Amino acid sequence: MKAKGYLMALIASVSYGLIPLFMLPLKAVHFPLESTLFYRFIIAALMLLGYILYTKESLKVTLKEGGYLVLLGGLFAGGSQFLFLGYDHSTPGIASTILFVYPVIVALIMFFFFHEKLRVLTLISLLVTTLGVALLSLKEDNSGFNFLGVFYAVLSALCYAIYIVVVNKAQINASGFKLTFYSLLFSAIFFLGSALYKDGGVADLNGFVLLNISSFALITTVISMTALVYAVKLIGSTPASIMGALEPVIAVGISVWLFHEKMTLNLVLGVLVILTGVIISMVANRGNPPS
Repeated sequence: MKAKGYLMALIASVSYGLIPLFMLPLKAVHFPLESTLFYRFIIAALMLLGYILYTKESLKVTLKEGGYLVLLGGLFAGGSQFLFLGYDHSTPGIASTILFVYPVIVALIMFFFFHEKLRVLTLISLLVTTLGVALLSLKEDNSGFNFLGVFYAVLSALCYAIYIVVVNKAQINASGFKLTFYSLLFSAIFFLGSALYKDGGVADLNGFVLLNISSFALITTVISMTALVYAVKLIGSTPASIMGALEPVIAVGISVWLFHEKMTLNLVLGVLVILTGVIISMVANRGNPPS
């Protein structure tokens, strides 16, 4: 069971790390962010709905479970919104790497709110990852700090961390597919409202955008979120989040290789320092049972 859980966590991290591959082309043609995210989540929700109907799983939830599912949808929507705002105010490589501090945030949440043991190595991990974020905060010419880009990326990490903890701790009687379906559905509703408020409605789709967003929805949303849900259920919050080590590496690689993001010394050092910090956290929590 543990091996399957770690495999699911690995699949989740790799697929989520591919976000720049789909998001940057949409930004290049100036497709609105709110419309992009609405279509991403509603298409992903419909994909999962088809599978759920095929398996004849009931979609019924209790009122309490419904409240948790609305919360999960809001958290995932917030994480996506803040991540792409981080893209706008820094770079995809930097924002994706800062997002990866969420395993440390998970460990801190588990300590402060659920009394999970916080080890010395976890504290060292926190200091190291903070140093990594500081390195990524430096502007390219080292003339100052990119506070706004970092702020949005950290907010994205916080939303993602809380999402993982809620999945782990909430008493939701649902399969991973059903839980993910409702999370996506409520995320889509959030962005529909946002698009109506900001743009007066969702933008029209053309063939290129539809193909891109459909691939975006399947790979970085359906596969990533479902795998994450199963990983959390099998191995717990902290180990599942730590296994996301490939996310920033893949995101930075795609941004540099395909979209010509500049490979600066601060970017290289920041990625290495943050990865080091998370590996330290992994060692610190290696013996912890699923929470």
